[in-house]
Amino acid sequence: MNRRDFLLSLAATSCIPGCQPQTSARLPNGEMLGPSMERGHLLRGRDFPAPSETRKTGVAIVGGGIAGLSAAWKLNKSGFGDFHLLELEYVVGGNSRSGKNAVSAYPWGAHYLPLPGVEARETRELLSDLGVLQGDPYAETPSYDERYLCFAPQERLYRNGLWQEGILPQIGATKTDLEQYRRFFDLLEQFRQRRGASGSRAFAIPAARSARDADLMALDGISMRQFLLQHKLDSSPLHWYVNYGCRDDYGSDYAIVSAWAGLHYFASRNGLAENAESDQVLTWPEGNDWLVKQMQKGFSERIVSGALVHRMEETKSHVELDIFLHQENRSVRWQADQVIFAAPMFVLPHMFEGLDESLKQACQQIRYAPWLVANLTLNSLPNPGHGAPLSWDNVLYDSPALGYINATHQSLRTHEGPTVLTYYRALSGEPDKNARQRLFDTPRQQWADSILQDLSRPHPDIRSKVTQLDLFRWGHAMSMPMPGWIWSAARERLTVPHGRLHLAHSDLSGFSIFEEANYWGVKAASNVLWRLGFIPWKSL
Repeated sequence: MNRRDFLLSLAATSCIPGCQPQTSARLPNGEMLGPSMERGHLLRGRDFPAPSETRKTGVAIVGGGIAGLSAAWKLNKSGFGDFHLLELEYVVGGNSRSGKNAVSAYPWGAHYLPLPGVEARETRELLSDLGVLQGDPYAETPSYDERYLCFAPQERLYRNGLWQEGILPQIGATKTDLEQYRRFFDLLEQFRQRRGASGSRAFAIPAARSARDADLMALDGISMRQFLLQHKLDSSPLHWYVNYGCRDDYGSDYAIVSAWAGLHYFASRNGLAENAESDQVLTWPEGNDWLVKQMQKGFSERIVSGALVHRMEETKSHVELDIFLHQENRSVRWQADQVIFAAPMFVLPHMFEGLDESLKQACQQIRYAPWLVANLTLNSLPNPGHGAPLSWDNVLYDSPALGYINATHQSLRTHEGPTVLTYYRALSGEPDKNARQRLFDTPRQQWADSILQDLSRPHPDIRSKVTQLDLFRWGHAMSMPMPGWIWSAARERLTVPHGRLHLAHSDLSGFSIFEEANYWGVKAASNVLWRLGFIPWKSL
């Protein structure tokens, strides 16, 4: 985030009333999708057949999300091939998964990557290896492949019947709002420029490279909403803007997000590029699943999918992993010298026998935000409405959702025909357990109608355009950085090796973004390589 939205707001003076949404009972066809709850819940009953075979591997990676894939990528790039990646689902990618139809590929979760700063050297090395970053990955302002930089216009906001450029509310902003915008951005600039006693930036990505000065860490003890009020910032549109940021990155309301995490969202991004604006992002029609597909190319034959790890136990010489192969309806025992556990931490206590009690308690303290994602296939673009044109990211003010992205935005052709809109709704504003229950109890028809009603405000013709509406439910989409968690001893406990067990997941940071998962995966792989007598490739 930078001052571009704020400067735009200085010129905003009026609003145009929008049309009233249509009322219609027509619901398009579609599916209700999501991670396999059935296979995952088998852990509760633990009724698995005895292993019928024993296999050996040097390193077992449990979990095929970004952290697990990053670990595998690091091992592979370092010339170490004695590993296998075990994934519960039939496809890897975690919350970076995607879908595809005759119109376009589209994301089911994470859909962009901000330009990584110099501290995120693991991510820069990965992007260089994949051909996204061009030239020196350690340069302050590298170049990026133009095809993957988000085309303009990048974002707009619908408020008071009008689309405006940028997402900082401009329409109807008062002098008080503008003055508070200015003070808020001044505070952010101070945090961006600040260096701690160690010389580290106050807020860095990955978070482990942030300064640890006492006054900065103390920000973890209050919520982001409390931080605003303590600084006498009570502007309603400013609070909406800050809350939107917390919902966007953390799936959580700013009233329950640590102020440290909230400020990290706004003050940590410092990536620059020779051929892009600092607030430009990298994106693909299928979202971050493009990165997933590229990463696994070098080791796809070592991925075991449909594999539920239901027991792990460390012995004197190795770690035993009992794995249920769902399609074969049998269990296999793997013996691994080292294990990189890259699945969400809440499942670790259900798998690892004899887990240290403090580690178990740390895993159980993590709270997870549920999300609903919808992909709407349209036979043509909806009525553009008044104001700023259709953008890649289209945000809705006063909506239970964050808005939608246009999956065909990166198309190199002039796009006037069918398209796919990806709609994101973080179920924030209520206890996560209640929200998760509501996510799964609500039938598809009710969710679909609610989504169409929401989108009918900016697009009254939306129902007549939609030919397919598919839903994806994420019960545990991302960990929530609640006050007191980021700099707690419990979270820190997760970040160190435990015998032959190495944890690697964005949960270790306390929040879920690509660079954090990538960092922990690379770090775990590097630790394993050193233990096994190999030298890691670059990075750490």
